[in-house]
Amino acid sequence: MRRILIFALGIVFCLTASAANGQKSSKRRKKHPKQETPATENTNAPDKELYDRALGDIKHGRQEVGRLTLQTLINTYPDSEFLADAKLAIADSYYKEGGKANLTQAISSYKDFIVFFPFLPKAASAQLQVAMAHYKQLEKPDRDRSEARAAEDEFQTFLQKYPNDPLAPQAEQRLRDVQELLAEGDYRIGYYYYVKGSYRAAAGRLITVSNRYPLYSRSDRALWMLANIFEKSEKKDIAATYYARIVKEYPLSGTVGEAKKKLAALGKPIPQPDPVAVARMHKEQSVDRGRATIVHKATGILRTGPDVRTAARFGSPNLQPESEAAGVDILTPGGQTTLGAAPTSGNVTAPVVEVVTPGVKTEGAADSSGEAAPPPGSQPPVTNPPATASDSGSADAPKAGDSGAAPPDAAVKPESGTGARPAGTAADSAAKADPAGGDSAAKTDGGSGDASAQSKDPHQTDDKSQAADKKKKESTSKKKKGLKKVIPW
Repeated sequence: MRRILIFALGIVFCLTASAANGQKSSKRRKKHPKQETPATENTNAPDKELYDRALGDIKHGRQEVGRLTLQTLINTYPDSEFLADAKLAIADSYYKEGGKANLTQAISSYKDFIVFFPFLPKAASAQLQVAMAHYKQLEKPDRDRSEARAAEDEFQTFLQKYPNDPLAPQAEQRLRDVQELLAEGDYRIGYYYYVKGSYRAAAGRLITVSNRYPLYSRSDRALWMLANIFEKSEKKDIAATYYARIVKEYPLSGTVGEAKKKLAALGKPIPQPDPVAVARMHKEQSVDRGRATIVHKATGILRTGPDVRTAARFGSPNLQPESEAAGVDILTPGGQTTLGAAPTSGNVTAPVVEVVTPGVKTEGAADSSGEAAPPPGSQPPVTNPPATASDSGSADAPKAGDSGAAPPDAAVKPESGTGARPAGTAADSAAKADPAGGDSAAKTDGGSGDASAQSKDPHQTDDKSQAADKKKKESTSKKKKGLKKVIPW
């Protein structure tokens, strides 16, 4: 009986043990497929693993490791769906790391992204990042402005290509800041020349400021100086246009009262203020720009970046690229010089700055014969001194020659509008008219002997002409110095 009970207990123990082992094996079988399914999925998405790993490295400050991982993804999986995101992540890593070299690499990477993926929604943000990379490298107005000009071009490109993008308001404000910086640099140069008395150079800079940057905080002062320059140069009509622009475009400026008085003195009508300009200036006055403290002014020399607190907050910035001829002198036929800063369209031409002195002919003005006067400082053409005797000898040369002499029409005639012809042309015409009878023509008049002597000794003629030119230059320079002492401008 005891043996039977022991045997029965053994059987029950074996059954329970086998049941427990079966449950464990079933649990293991259930867990095993869960471990195998991710393995089968990961074999199809290794690029995703590389991309996530690279983003984690960049997030934790390991920029170079992240860029190498992303570059491995681009080279290994050129058809991956993460290719565009990997290129953009490389550019972002360069931008976040900062520095001159890294920002240059970021600009190149962003532009590559725009070239390869121009129709993706992220192309707009890439274009904005290109402009911001230049914006981060801005210098003060009196320093190098190459980065400021590059930033202006890139912001203008963004606003022209993506005007309805959500980032457009931010780009507009950054463009206003950049144009404030560029205008400040031109204004300082123009103001320096204005105080110095070099009004032509001052006008070249100030015209650029007033025409290209109407939102500049000192545009009204630039217009006022331009009006004074043209008024002193006896260009009353041009001066009146600048006074009128102050009243119309900057109605809340402190120079409006004086501008109205100037217009009344010149007999010109006073325009009405522009309502849009009035509303914009009221908004600008309500903006809190802060005040520069003593510490801020003292440490200003230590800062490399510009101060754009005075930049406009309202109004549309200029989206037109800067012309190549802006701010330079354009040489035109006839010896007249026009300023290239102001655009010309139709019958409206760019203003010309001229110096007017009492009793002296106006520079650049045309005489009664229609010939334009040479520009100031230009050297007069070197010509031989006139010889009346040689002219008379050349006129008599056909009479003394043989029957083969050329008719009178063959002689060289002076062109219309030119001055007195040089003696060399008369002698040449006489030589062509009678090549064989030159001696007989020289015997008809004593003065012709002098002309032949000059043709025999050209070095002596050149020395005399050079001496005469030096005397002319000395006399003109003395006259100019005397006029500058009497009339500063």
